[in-house]
Amino acid sequence: MYSRGRSKMNTAKNSRHEVEVTFSRELGLFDASMIGIGAMIGAGIFILTGIAAGEAGPASVLAFGLNGLVTLLTALTYAELASAYPEAGGGYSFIKKAFPGPVGFVSGWMLWFSYTVACSLYAMGFASYFWEFIMSYLPFISNAAFGLMGENLPLTLITVIICVGFISINMRGVALTGNVENIITIGKIAILLVFILYGLKVFFDVPTESLRGFTPFLPKGFTGVVIAMGLTFIAFEGYDLIATLAEEIKEPEKNIPRATFMCLAVVVSIYLLIVIVCIGAIRPEDGSTSWEFLGKYQETAIVKAAEHFMPFFGIALIIFGGLLSTTSALNATILASSRVAFSMGRAKMLPRSISRIHPTSRTPHIAIFVTGVLVVLMAVTFPIHVVGSAASLTFLLTFALVNFALIALRRKYPEIKGAFRVPLYPFLPIAALGLNLFLAFNQFKFDPRSWYITLAWIVVGLFVYYVFFKKLAEGEMPQVLDVAQPEVISQYGYRILVPIHNPDHVEPLMDLAAPIAKAHNGEIIVLAVINVPQNLPIHEGMRFIHHKAPLIKKAVQYGQKIGVPTRTAMRIAHRTFDGIVTSAEKQKASLILMGWKGYTSTRDRIFGDVTDRVMRHAPCNLITVKLIGTRPINKILLPTAGGPHAILASEYVAILKKAYNADVTFCNVASSNPTERQKDLAIRWIDETIAKNALQGSARKLVIESDHIAKSLIKVGADYDLFVLGASREGLFSSVLLGEITEEIARNSEKPVMVVKRYEGVAKSIVKKVLG
Repeated sequence: MYSRGRSKMNTAKNSRHEVEVTFSRELGLFDASMIGIGAMIGAGIFILTGIAAGEAGPASVLAFGLNGLVTLLTALTYAELASAYPEAGGGYSFIKKAFPGPVGFVSGWMLWFSYTVACSLYAMGFASYFWEFIMSYLPFISNAAFGLMGENLPLTLITVIICVGFISINMRGVALTGNVENIITIGKIAILLVFILYGLKVFFDVPTESLRGFTPFLPKGFTGVVIAMGLTFIAFEGYDLIATLAEEIKEPEKNIPRATFMCLAVVVSIYLLIVIVCIGAIRPEDGSTSWEFLGKYQETAIVKAAEHFMPFFGIALIIFGGLLSTTSALNATILASSRVAFSMGRAKMLPRSISRIHPTSRTPHIAIFVTGVLVVLMAVTFPIHVVGSAASLTFLLTFALVNFALIALRRKYPEIKGAFRVPLYPFLPIAALGLNLFLAFNQFKFDPRSWYITLAWIVVGLFVYYVFFKKLAEGEMPQVLDVAQPEVISQYGYRILVPIHNPDHVEPLMDLAAPIAKAHNGEIIVLAVINVPQNLPIHEGMRFIHHKAPLIKKAVQYGQKIGVPTRTAMRIAHRTFDGIVTSAEKQKASLILMGWKGYTSTRDRIFGDVTDRVMRHAPCNLITVKLIGTRPINKILLPTAGGPHAILASEYVAILKKAYNADVTFCNVASSNPTERQKDLAIRWIDETIAKNALQGSARKLVIESDHIAKSLIKVGADYDLFVLGASREGLFSSVLLGEITEEIARNSEKPVMVVKRYEGVAKSIVKKVLG
């Protein structure tokens, strides 16, 4: 928390020599769970139970249950991401990491909006319950207020007062401490349990009468259930606050997933029991059904339910519970929304002043003030059902992006693994993404204004980003700088980009690139990338250009020696792979040919971070070579089972055979003791690959009998000078780059390995840029 008593704030200088605010980890598992439960059991269940019953009838039970399931799917995603990236900001931090730039900005903009709208809902709920209490116990005051000010102004007045009160409390740093939050949450749970127990008593006194309240179960069809799900989804928001506080939770890798699931188990159980007793234990005197009665009273339906089956203190107890819930939820959500704004300011995606900390109260006072202004404006401008619908919509869209971010981050950073992993990946995140979007689109049927409000906020956000913050945000992102060189108008249509780093690899790489360049009447572009740490400005790399000069000179001289047109290019980049990919795009390269050191220190990377990312995002054909020794190329082995990558590999093999007069063997692995049909199939794969190039009659064919494909190929390949492999098709939701067999051979072969990957087209390249 930002309060001085609860979270001591430390300051540390970041790598850009600016002061960065950090937090001490003081919240344990119980504290984190209570924060989530306290935020979830806010105004939503009190205000939206009647509204949901009016839309779905008895099937509102189903709506709450299905929302619990949808929430669980997204909670699994939050649990994995928070355990892997325990950073303040929650969903915004995850999305920004997966999709930096405008998507990351819009996610924070939407999440800020979501929390702000939720605050408005809680404030409006407080006003409703406040006047319900006054009308029940001090009617002369309510009569005078409504008589003097009309129907809406008293509600607006209390809404503004409660908003201003909690905004000022947050700005002064007098936020609820962990112990107080625990007490309040336990108090809310106790009140709701008393309500449930009295309802269950009436329910089971005359069970047949109670069950009659559930007939017909779907009076408005399943459409009503979907609408009710969209309206009440905000009641399931709150567990994500646990991830937002990640930098203040002890052992976040373990405690955040545990707290998230404990929170959901408690809250969903309470919600279902409340809806069941409201529908089953109410006996309206006017002859209407219980769900019609609840729908009639909308946000005060639970109070009316308490009148029916609780003793004289029931109304006071429920109203007190509603006031308690709305105040604690309002306070917690103002804290969360201002923290998102604070995080965006710290990332230069909002004005830096928003991330300013008050020297005395140690709170982000400007972020709280700006958030508070938006809360008040939203609360006094739109009716409660529109505000609730807009809040649910923005949370649904944000949660959809978080699920999408999990898919992207697993691909981009396969080596980063938290203590928790989503089971049945990628099916559950995809299901969660689809369900969130489905509910979001169905919100339009209930009230189009919620979509208009949300879209207007997004459009305003994009305008703000591109006009004011794009350059600042890009300054924080990895950059690539083109080193100024003489303008060259190339006469060659075929260009091979050869990134070089190791002086020992210059000649072997050129020896492989030269025959291909000559065969296509092309040229070689030797690329040197100067890597600059991301904490330094990109232009700092200019100081190190001279370090690459000998390497570039050696490559050009060798190109002249072997008679292939050679020119140079240089890039300065925060990330080497960005420099390579950007150069390939600018030079309109036909092929990237790059070396690999032969091992990687990171288990989940195949060739290492640089090579893996180039292989995934190369805008052209790609050859990656694992160079071992300096043995001449006399014998080449190419395993094939068909496919575009293997066919392209065979084209390059045909060129190398002609250049080095090498013996070429095409092979396929059949199972041990294969049938004649299996042998014929293996030969067919080989013949189809050979038929695509000029090797008919000049290449050998080999069928290997083994149940262990990779091991048998490595064993056979020991007698060859070069192992050429075509990549396998890559699934969009997999972190596997080349196929497991190709990767195993590339890692473990003790002979040079050349892996060939065909460019898969613009559409798939765009998808990969998004997903990583």
